[in-house]
Amino acid sequence: MKYSLGIDAGGTYTDAVLLRDSDEVIVASNKALTTYPDPLEGIRNAIDGIDEEYLKDVRVVSVSTTLSTNSILEGTGFPVGLVLVGNYEVNQELPTKYYVQVNGGHNYNGVESAPLDEDAVRAFAESVKGDVAAFAVSSYFSIRNHDHELRVKEIIREATGLPVVGAHELSQDLGAFERAVTAFFNAQLIPITEKFMGTVEKYIESKGMNAKVFMLKCDGSVIGIQSALEKPIESVFSGPAGSLVGASFLTGNDTCATIDVGGTSTDISVITSGVPEMSESGAVVGGWKTRVKAIKMETSAMGGDSDVWVKDNHVSIGPRRVIPLCRAADLYPGFLEQLKTNPIPSKGILGIHFQPTKFFIRTGYKPMGLTDLEKEVLEAISDTPTSLKELKFRMKKYPASKHIDTLLQKRLIQTIGFTPTDALHVLGDYEEHTVEASVIGANYLGSLCKRDGNEFAAFVKQEFAKNMASDLMTFFLEGVSKEEIRKIFDIDSPTKFKVEMPVVLIGGPVVAYLNELKNILDADIVVPQYSNVGNAAGALAAKGIRRVDFLVRPVSMAAPDWEFYVFSESGRKNFYEYEEALDYAKTTGKETIIQYMIDAGLDPEHVQVDVKQEEIVPDGWDHPLETRIRVMGVGTSLMEEEC
Repeated sequence: MKYSLGIDAGGTYTDAVLLRDSDEVIVASNKALTTYPDPLEGIRNAIDGIDEEYLKDVRVVSVSTTLSTNSILEGTGFPVGLVLVGNYEVNQELPTKYYVQVNGGHNYNGVESAPLDEDAVRAFAESVKGDVAAFAVSSYFSIRNHDHELRVKEIIREATGLPVVGAHELSQDLGAFERAVTAFFNAQLIPITEKFMGTVEKYIESKGMNAKVFMLKCDGSVIGIQSALEKPIESVFSGPAGSLVGASFLTGNDTCATIDVGGTSTDISVITSGVPEMSESGAVVGGWKTRVKAIKMETSAMGGDSDVWVKDNHVSIGPRRVIPLCRAADLYPGFLEQLKTNPIPSKGILGIHFQPTKFFIRTGYKPMGLTDLEKEVLEAISDTPTSLKELKFRMKKYPASKHIDTLLQKRLIQTIGFTPTDALHVLGDYEEHTVEASVIGANYLGSLCKRDGNEFAAFVKQEFAKNMASDLMTFFLEGVSKEEIRKIFDIDSPTKFKVEMPVVLIGGPVVAYLNELKNILDADIVVPQYSNVGNAAGALAAKGIRRVDFLVRPVSMAAPDWEFYVFSESGRKNFYEYEEALDYAKTTGKETIIQYMIDAGLDPEHVQVDVKQEEIVPDGWDHPLETRIRVMGVGTSLMEEEC
């Protein structure tokens, strides 16, 4: 008997699901807390909850994770140096302070616009190599000719020895700025993904599993581990993609909407006739538009472990994830007593970091590029929960909120605070951890907005449910802002939004919100068995998919049927015959797909390849002005030697 193991490492929990391959029945599952910053212990604990007699027969391990998504949402990725090549305008703020724009780049036909300023690239790399963990480069029209990106990569590697990501390696879509953002986030996530996948492989080997390892991508497909390490940005929404595929698999609904409530975010997506709805443009995460192909999704920085805080009688949820009070009481001896005696800050300093429920703890990451004031704050925080009172005592003053922000962004500290998970503990909906800590926190924060503890917890739960419903309707009502939809749910009215497809809830204790959502929405709302490990189930239900895009254009508009360029991820090729150009694209696409499947461990004999061709032919032309070709392959079976 053969089995497949699905693992989902989220911001809060790491889940494991065991599937019997012969009939695709889940035979075991387990949940464990995600360990931070090293996820190995959480992965070990999740897998250890599965009977070892099964594990020796596991032939596939498929992984999904929200860790990359959370890093971007929380602004806690590694520092990256960004090189922009070419004369294009940057009309918005860049995601990093370490960047340079140099001469170079190409035009729409891949012809060099200006020589690459190699000296400027080298000088920049030397100047920031001590402040960054990786580099990214985006050259103007690199999708037509990526020679300058390749040369920049060579220069930076020679000067620094650090990883470098080229934008052309990640996207063949127009939009130089968006490709730059995509390359930046990919570079930022490389150290995180290497550490994460390394821990997965290490433990799988230690358990004696002779298994092929896959990672779920944000388009709902799986990818081989080596490709995952090279392009971690493609896993940025793999957790939500897993929940969508998992929701369909667990309920048997080929068409449904999914609300996935994680520790850090809530994600909405839809699958229709078994096919995930894809975004027309690139994935948007943390407000940044990328060129990563992903499922269409509405995401918000609001999850079960989102920070709940009060200022001026107003209750805010998020945007950052914190360790819930109830869990902190489990993790740290003496924390409960520490919480009981924690004073309420004066109204003058109340804010996101200054709450009676806030504590800070060091993560163990190595500090990089801190100012003296930031170092002072970090040194005052210990390896056990540190209160604001203790910080003030050690520093002789309260720390600046901006310095705490910096330490959080650099993953040097974590916050402990009240969360929606704590609210559920207070109300008795979910009691996995220390309820008393949640009750104390609710009483503290309730006193700041004229509510008792139970009233405060009930208010937080209701707000969370309204936000879930708002996210869902924002997905369906494109062009209507979430803020306007959210206002509707605060109006006492006999009307309801009606949803004509099943709505599946995935994640942790989502059943606690079932009645609230039914009171808000007119919909068939479903909480399936194994909903708490839906992402891990989705990692197993996904298939291997590879898309290769080609663009065929005349070299000269003056002689449109004489010579042709073929642009692709492999670079620019020249052909004198149009049919020869098309044949090259289709043949190369199929060869690329087959090699991809082989590298991933999938059987090339069981790969379905489809070719789509779109042409633009002006009146009077013998050949198209432009031809776009997409070659797509879907693989489902492992190679026999892997069985």
